[in-house]
Amino acid sequence: MAEASRAPQPPSRWLPGLALLRSYPRAWLGHDLLAGLVLTSMLVPVGIAYAEASGVPGIYGLYASIVPLLAYALFGPSRILVLGPDSALAALILAVVLPLSAGDPLRAVSLASMMALVAGATCILAGLLRLGFVTELLSKPIRYGYMNGIALTVLISQLPKLGGFNIDSQGPLQDLLQLTRAAAANQFNPYNLAVGLGTLLLILALKRYRRVPGILIAVTLATLAVGVFDLEQQGVAVLGSLPRGLPSFSWPWLSDTDLLAVVIGGITTALVAFADTSVLSRSYAARTRQQVDPNQEMLALGAANLLGGLFQSFPVSSSASRTPVAEAAGARSQLAGVVAALGVATLLLAAPDLLALLPHSALAAVVIAAVIGLFEIRDLQRIYRIQQWEFWLSMACFAGVLAFGVIPGIGLAIVLAVLEFLWDGWRPYYAVLGRVEGIRGFHDISRHPNARLIPGLVLLRWDAPLFFANAELFQQSVLKVLGESPTPVRRLVVAAEPVTSVDVTSADMLAELQAYLHNTGIELHFAEVKGPVKDKLRRFGLLGPADETRFQPTVAAAVDAYLHDYQIDWQR
Repeated sequence: MAEASRAPQPPSRWLPGLALLRSYPRAWLGHDLLAGLVLTSMLVPVGIAYAEASGVPGIYGLYASIVPLLAYALFGPSRILVLGPDSALAALILAVVLPLSAGDPLRAVSLASMMALVAGATCILAGLLRLGFVTELLSKPIRYGYMNGIALTVLISQLPKLGGFNIDSQGPLQDLLQLTRAAAANQFNPYNLAVGLGTLLLILALKRYRRVPGILIAVTLATLAVGVFDLEQQGVAVLGSLPRGLPSFSWPWLSDTDLLAVVIGGITTALVAFADTSVLSRSYAARTRQQVDPNQEMLALGAANLLGGLFQSFPVSSSASRTPVAEAAGARSQLAGVVAALGVATLLLAAPDLLALLPHSALAAVVIAAVIGLFEIRDLQRIYRIQQWEFWLSMACFAGVLAFGVIPGIGLAIVLAVLEFLWDGWRPYYAVLGRVEGIRGFHDISRHPNARLIPGLVLLRWDAPLFFANAELFQQSVLKVLGESPTPVRRLVVAAEPVTSVDVTSADMLAELQAYLHNTGIELHFAEVKGPVKDKLRRFGLLGPADETRFQPTVAAAVDAYLHDYQIDWQR
């Protein structure tokens, strides 16, 4: 068995796409080809729109729709998940690219590609270390908070394009103030605004029809309107001709930039991308009755970003809008993504001028329509009704993103998530137990005031692991319940079933507490201590052969031992 466990993993373990190709059912081919063509029609306008929202030229959104899709087809464990530029990452990328690029588009591309490399390396390292669980540490209210903040930030950033004017972006709150002043001064271009709002309303109207390519229809009509009515002459900004050709290999490196900002931005995008990807992957795995390894998902996302960054891509994630399109179009496997990537590549080689008249306001409408779906309001209302402190925690994350910027705001969200995670263990619930008539076992006397107590015995349940942050509180709680006992205490029994771990600080506290109680004539016993915790207590020197009698398997056994040792006649 030991030799087998050390055997090298087969290539199919790390390359699920290769494994699927070996057993690919021919009946799937027609479905995947059709789904791939449908995806191509959506990837083009969406890729361009998200690229511009991220602060890089639109052509690089098409580059980011080719290599990452091909990489995920090889490494990805999900059969139909679609990767590419994403609205949730746009504000993160823009927050790094905009201040560091100084208006130079080529510099912006290099910065964005560097972020993709960092994000990819972060995901791969986390996947190899099997850290796929880390995003579970972000609670739902915290995720809602920072995603609502990101959505509003992206929405504000697109409004100037919708209205056909420019502002000097200084953060969402300052940008909103500039927008208000621009509206008051009537700086909007009415033609730009009409095209953009028309595109947005059409996309939202067609969104309910899953099989209708609403985005494609809307941007096609907007492009035709620009050409037919010569709206370019009325100040409607258009995309212009795209460079012909495919993305080339390029090592993105800028020595004269703030590398720390790029690294922090890349790690942050990796966290947000994997949080979204893991949720989407699990939901589609449940639908298709397929098991998906979150660590392999993280490796695949890392490979897509790393390889994409080497071919002029910016950070990508899974898409909650394009994946349903692939599913509705009948996709059966990642071959649909491969076909879509090849379709985008064909467009770049054969017809790069096809989108020359695509208006920027229509692209802004595509992004706005996407970020509207990022807002979460209804479930926050439910959270407010059932647990208000978690609602306000979400609001704090939301305000942090708006006040300090996207990346510092997400950093605040992570800090709050860690504090939330520690709080229950830091200040846990504890209870004195007593016997309740008609109910088996021993129960919290604060919930059962009529519970009977055993003279001279205190049963204390501690509902958390024992560690450095709550060691002192445990000691104080013990002394408090001993002082409140209605009878002189001979023995304290700690019901330790919820105690899943003990660290050095809490072990030293237990040693000090035991010595103090011994000097006051009180015995310290334990019940229901788990085996791994007992092993730690042995290593810490708190459990020797002579101490075994102080540990009972159940609370009832501990009570029986006390009644026997002191010859007390107490009826249960």
